[in-house]
Amino acid sequence: MTSIDPSLYLTHQTRTEKFDDTLGKEDFLKILMAQLQNQDPLNPMEDKEFISQMATFSSLEQMTNMSSGINQLVQHQSLAPVVQYSHLIGKEVSYYQLDEETGEIVQPRELVSSKVEAVSQNDGEAIIELANNQSVSSQAIIKVE
Repeated sequence: MTSIDPSLYLTHQTRTEKFDDTLGKEDFLKILMAQLQNQDPLNPMEDKEFISQMATFSSLEQMTNMSSGINQLVQHQSLAPVVQYSHLIGKEVSYYQLDEETGEIVQPRELVSSKVEAVSQNDGEAIIELANNQSVSSQAIIKVE
């Protein structure tokens, strides 16, 4: 009869405070390797089973990579002001006329309206380029029609 190596007992295992319910690709590989190492030599794993498990592992890895890529895409899109304000192209926006030298609102306050032709970026801020040959900050937009 075979005996169990005492070093494998749970009491001899080091504990980690981090606990994660999900299985990753490393966990899947560990399980697969343990299964291969501990299989009965007189009754080895079927080729079909092994291929199925490798396909599952490959699928898991591709889904992990795709998830990571989508997360990066969403993060970059949410940070890009041009993407955030691109929906304004073709719409009519209203804003208060600004003094070009001081950047202050011209008195008396008058709303100016124009159609958005493009959106650009300057120092991390969205700049709305208008059909009346003016450019305004996205923060200056008062109304969208």
